[in-house]
Amino acid sequence: MYWVYILYSEKGQRYYIGQTQDVAERLERHNCGYEKSTSPYRPYKLVCKIEKPTRSEAMQLEKKLKNLNTEDLQKFIQKYGC
Repeated sequence: MYWVYILYSEKGQRYYIGQTQDVAERLERHNCGYEKSTSPYRPYKLVCKIEKPTRSEAMQLEKKLKNLNTEDLQKFIQKYGC
């Protein structure tokens, strides 16, 4: 199984969307500063995770979510009760 996850940084007031097989490990990597693109905005909190059976499906959803503006992303999070 794969997961699409959405993180939120209160410090940077921004969302980060990714996909992985281990959400807890990825969150830890983001919050420890191992990921260059997210390290300036630490800490992050997990606000949503969605399970997909294949990596291909997870990557498709990740791409769709990354193309949403912030307002639409927030609506998605509320609608699906992540």
